[in-house]
Amino acid sequence: IFIVTGGGYTARRYQNAAKKITNLKDDDLDWLGIHSTRLNGHLFRTIFRKYAHPIMITNPQIKEKIAKDKKIVIGAGSRPGWSTDYVCVRLAETYGIDKVINLSNIPYVYNRDPKKYKNAEPLKEISWNEYRKVIPRTWKPGANFPFDPVASKLAKNLKLKVYVMDGSKLSNLERLLSGKSYSG
Repeated sequence: IFIVTGGGYTARRYQNAAKKITNLKDDDLDWLGIHSTRLNGHLFRTIFRKYAHPIMITNPQIKEKIAKDKKIVIGAGSRPGWSTDYVCVRLAETYGIDKVINLSNIPYVYNRDPKKYKNAEPLKEISWNEYRKVIPRTWKPGANFPFDPVASKLAKNLKLKVYVMDGSKLSNLERLLSGKSYSG
C-alpha cells in the first residue's frame, strides 16, 4: 500500500500566515505545502513504523527498491507545481498501479462546491472528461479540489480509476477494499 500524505490544514495555515506578512511567489507557497506534506508523511511513517518502508518517497518518478518485508510505503510532496494528487498519479504510473483512493474531507465529488452551494449534487460515478468540466483547468498552491486538474489530466491519460471518499470513515474504506458496497 502506498500512502501519499497531503499538506491539508497545516499547509494552508502556514501559507495564510506567510501571506499576511509578505507577498509570496507560488514557489514559496508550494514549498510551505511540500514541507507540510513531508511532516505529515513522517507522522504516518512513525505511526506505521513496524510495517512501513523506512524511507519516505519524495520523487515519484524514481522507482525505489522497496523492502519486501514492508507492506506500506509513505510518499509526500515532491516539487513546486506538483500537488500530492499529482505525486500519487506519478507513483501509480511508476509502479504500474491502476487504482487510487483519495481520502478527503468530502464523501463524494460534487457537481459544484458543496461548501458554497447547498444544492450541490454528489456524483457517485463520473468520467474523466465530465470531471474535468467541473473543475478549473489550472492548479495553484493551496487550491482545494477533490482531485487536482493536472493530476486528473494525467490520470485520464493513464486510464486510472480514482475513488474519492471521506477519510474519517475507515469502515467505509474497509468496505471498498473488501469489494463490498461503499460510499464515495
